[in-house]
Amino acid sequence: MAQFVIERDMPGAGSLTAPELKGAAQTSCSVLREMGPQIQWVHSYVTDNKIYCIYEADNAELIKSHAENAGFPANSVTEVRTIISPATAEQ
Repeated sequence: MAQFVIERDMPGAGSLTAPELKGAAQTSCSVLREMGPQIQWVHSYVTDNKIYCIYEADNAELIKSHAENAGFPANSVTEVRTIISPATAEQ
């Protein structure tokens, strides 16, 4: 599976309460269960007005389908080509 970064424009996302975030996560997981193992949510970063999600999927179309079925925006879906970190400097 490839890894993707999804950018979701969600004004006020940083002000969502724990119950609201839990509800969004439950909605996402419910749709993912219906879609099967070819798409997996890894984690998300919530900022003031956006949520950046990391997913693994067979293709970008699955990411877009998940967003549509869950009712979430997917303003940008970008495949990750490689991952670097401070450890990269040591290699």
